[in-house]
Amino acid sequence: MHPIRLPVAPLAPGPLLSLLLADPPSGVDAALALAERLGAARPAPGRPGTRDQWEALATLAADDLALARALEPHLDAVAILDDADPAAIITGAWGVFAAEGAVDPLTARYADGRWTLAGTKPWCSLADRLDRALVTARVVDADGGAAHAAAERRLFAVALAEARDDGSAQPDTSRWAARGLVEIPSGPVRFAAVPATAVGGPEWYTARPGFAWGGIGVAACWYGGAVGVARTVRAAVRATPDPHGEAHLGAIDEALQSARRALEEAAALAEAGDPARPLTEAADPARPLDRDAVRLLAKRVRATVARAVDEVLARAGRALGPAPLALDAAHAKRVADLQLYVRQHHAERDLASLGRALADGGESW
Repeated sequence: MHPIRLPVAPLAPGPLLSLLLADPPSGVDAALALAERLGAARPAPGRPGTRDQWEALATLAADDLALARALEPHLDAVAILDDADPAAIITGAWGVFAAEGAVDPLTARYADGRWTLAGTKPWCSLADRLDRALVTARVVDADGGAAHAAAERRLFAVALAEARDDGSAQPDTSRWAARGLVEIPSGPVRFAAVPATAVGGPEWYTARPGFAWGGIGVAACWYGGAVGVARTVRAAVRATPDPHGEAHLGAIDEALQSARRALEEAAALAEAGDPARPLTEAADPARPLDRDAVRLLAKRVRATVARAVDEVLARAGRALGPAPLALDAAHAKRVADLQLYVRQHHAERDLASLGRALADGGESW
């Protein structure tokens, strides 16, 4: 496994990257076990050590994107729980289920001194094997009426393994037909009066600055996956020099350098403690993070990395032709994994969100 470093002149690998390099996982279960070890050793994103975490994610993604996809949500969950309660003791492998859109939306109801969840949650990755999960749900009105789109959304912790065992949480992986991320089934889960613990207040999950930092962590995985594809192109051009292949490789490098610089700058800003502060200023722990500045940064970084991924995938296909996609299992898997994973960036919809943030007064050029 070859490490990915974000700075041009990197220092020694950080503790998370070192843990990964010392014991690279060989499957999803091993990746989840590693996630628990990394989670115990990691800082929260937006604090010193953020670069190390993103380098570890990118390094694993370049080797096997599906394993990074298994590991990343646990680190996100640990960061969320740390934001809510820095003294919390976190055990087991966690996921984060925050997608919306089910026909029977997941709702939360508080009665008799406890919260329970009922309904269907879509896009629940590895729900058939995780120990616990953080899940968003719409709060049902006090009279028990159905929640609606405008109802407040809250985050809840669920003992997923226990709920699976007693049948109150039922993951459905039967419709997972993806050719990418095959090992990461992400079907719906049907909840029926599942006990839950509220984490944070109403709308706290998306309002915290850590929400945006977590989104950049996903982009680090995309970047690593693109590097893995690019390495195949580089090996082919080295083996058989060709002007067209060299041109594609040059364009791929240009795209990857843009993505790397975006991630490197974001990591530096995260570790400085405030993305609104120039990098030349010393960090001031008393100066709070500006939520809007972090959100704008995340929109920019994710858009930059997603565009680089699209460029790498297109260039790799033209440079290599059909043979690796048909005959090289590792390359074909890497491409399929990356094509699916990067679609967590919602293309023009997310670009419109970036443009709207700028038009509404966000920092410009």
